[in-house]
Amino acid sequence: MRYQQVCLEAIGYTLPQEVVTTDALERQMDPVYGRLRLPRGRLELMTGIASRRFFPPGTLPSHVSIQSGQLALQASGVERRHIGALIHGSVCRDHLEPATACHVHHGLDLPSACMIHDVSNACLGILTGILQVANMIELGQIRAGMVVGTECGRELVENTICRLNKDRRLSRQDIKSYIASLTIGSGSVAVLLCDKKLSQTHNRLLGASVLARTNHRQLCQSDGLQSFMSTDSEQLLHHGVAAGAENFAAFLDEAGWTRRQVDKTICHQVGVAHRRLLMEALDIDPQIDYPTLETLGNTGAVALPLTLALGAEAGHLQPSDHVALLGIGSGINCQMLALEWQRHQVSGRVGIGPVAEDKCATNNGDPLAVAGATA
Repeated sequence: MRYQQVCLEAIGYTLPQEVVTTDALERQMDPVYGRLRLPRGRLELMTGIASRRFFPPGTLPSHVSIQSGQLALQASGVERRHIGALIHGSVCRDHLEPATACHVHHGLDLPSACMIHDVSNACLGILTGILQVANMIELGQIRAGMVVGTECGRELVENTICRLNKDRRLSRQDIKSYIASLTIGSGSVAVLLCDKKLSQTHNRLLGASVLARTNHRQLCQSDGLQSFMSTDSEQLLHHGVAAGAENFAAFLDEAGWTRRQVDKTICHQVGVAHRRLLMEALDIDPQIDYPTLETLGNTGAVALPLTLALGAEAGHLQPSDHVALLGIGSGINCQMLALEWQRHQVSGRVGIGPVAEDKCATNNGDPLAVAGATA
């Protein structure tokens, strides 16, 4: 896939206020740790994740997605009348029907002619939505579109801890399939794309490549982020990295880049071992990558675009950078997108509330709480 007309114009994001450390989670697991004689600290050592954030219990994804969408619209300056497509791409949804995108569409007061739907593709849902919107823009069907999603991982983590503590039949080997569930965090992001004639940033989407290795579809299975997830983490790591390495050559061809012309990378956030092995397999210097997994954990489909937003705010991305978005998700699916970066328009906040209430939420000095559109 190659693009001539598409720009990634703005990103809005919302982070939960509540920070939950990995140490705090392990303290909740004292019953199973004591029974199996497991040393506390092993979870952070294995994953590299020191903390994650949770939205309040009962938070509806659409409620936060509306807030992130409003922030993206404000940052972009694109008029609502130009939004021709809205896609909700997170694993978490309000309910099976109607589409969660319906609630977000209503909350954002978007045009009635706007095409709306949900996309489900595990941790690649938002990237998949970006490609769908980009295709519509490239074909001239719409001038702008938004992809949004919110992951609420609290219930999955809490349910997993409850099961580990109560099920005395579980062995050390058995609990390995639950480790990935304990890495999950929460977050929300909205990505606004538009045709280059509307763009102020000129962050061009150049191309994308996809690869499906569905013979490994059984390695990570879940009946929803709010319930239980079973993951063969070792095999998923091995086959996921292999799929990424295989897809990378096609990605470079679609982007028109050599390996050394990749200036920056943004990856799906899983764990330190996954990041290290992927960088090695792609022969990429880890210094050009921007990680957030240490403090946010794995936030599902929002992880990569949220990390892109935070990396832009932190100054990781510079004008004319060739940026590779490297997504690998269960299935196994691999999607890689090429951006030619120029300037960022990012607006974010920590905590849930009316966006108009405060455009610069500081959250008591939290460095992740900086908000406001920045050129």
